[in-house]
Amino acid sequence: MLTYIALSNFTDQGIRNVKDTTQRAEAVKEAGKKFGAKMTQIYWTLGKYDVVAIIEAPDDASATAFALAIGMAGNVRTQTLRAYTATEMNGILGKLG
Repeated sequence: MLTYIALSNFTDQGIRNVKDTTQRAEAVKEAGKKFGAKMTQIYWTLGKYDVVAIIEAPDDASATAFALAIGMAGNVRTQTLRAYTATEMNGILGKLG
């Protein structure tokens, strides 16, 4: 599995329209099964983004499809974080805040 950071603003699709947090968690879980991915961390309203998600996925296409399925914008950017340590990842996230 590869680790990605996805920076986005929400669209009006996906889990944004699911108000119940339990149902949101289930929607994310189901999208993960479909694309072989999982969200390991999420940050709400970080810098200019509505959501910053740390995603584990087998490849770029799966990470992007997962992010779109959970309601991230169509212009979602995924930046591969392979080989970054936890400290380096926190530094990247710190620059967004």
